[in-house]
Amino acid sequence: MDYLSVNRESWNRRAEVHFVSRFYDVDGFLAGKSSLTEIELAELSNLSGQRLLHLQCHFGLDTLSLARMGALCTGVDLSPVAISQALELKRKANLDATFICSDIYHFDRGAEPLYDIVFTSYGVVCWLPELSQWAEVIAANLALGGTFYMAEFHPVYDLIAGYSYFEQSDPDIEEEGTYTENSGNLKSTLITWAHPLSSVINALINAGIEIRCINEYPFSPYPCFEGIEEREPGRFYLPHLGQDVPLVYTIQGRKIA
Repeated sequence: MDYLSVNRESWNRRAEVHFVSRFYDVDGFLAGKSSLTEIELAELSNLSGQRLLHLQCHFGLDTLSLARMGALCTGVDLSPVAISQALELKRKANLDATFICSDIYHFDRGAEPLYDIVFTSYGVVCWLPELSQWAEVIAANLALGGTFYMAEFHPVYDLIAGYSYFEQSDPDIEEEGTYTENSGNLKSTLITWAHPLSSVINALINAGIEIRCINEYPFSPYPCFEGIEEREPGRFYLPHLGQDVPLVYTIQGRKIA
């Protein structure tokens, strides 16, 4: 099965639904609200004038929120529908950013200089069959001494939800809806891969990214998991056998080679 074509079509359909959802709150963004969560806002700073590459940017809300913080942003996503929406959002918000439709394995920045920051967040690595190539793309586009930052859902949740924690030879292929409140009867074929935390870290290290900080969080900033509890505003917890499941991790690294 051509996973890129299947997932591209699914994300085209999802993008149409997501753009008008309360979950993504495009109107709030256009009114000045940042789409970035408290986690990224606490861990990222001094973005003004920094060239930033956002991989798997969906329709650009986070990309444009980073642009509002002064970064010179380029967003990349495999869905042409999402990229079209990002360009529309850029125009409506009167912000400057570049958007490129490409799967990240084949992303080519052309004659553009290397980036100071490579950023990616939330629900990204599960769509990639192989992480070594992902990390090599990050390193190839990052200037020496530049920063890599990712915020991602913790793979322990996948284990709790009945999926493999460890990598398998075959992907998971399922017919699923989407996580926004307006999904209705939308069903799409999705092809995903399990990647333990060790595989993410080792791929980055092997590509020449020095890991400087790893943080884990017992809450998700998004209400997108079954059984979660909003115990504090904007913080959603998942109890399991009387304990809280780790739901998010972040990694900060620096290109050293």
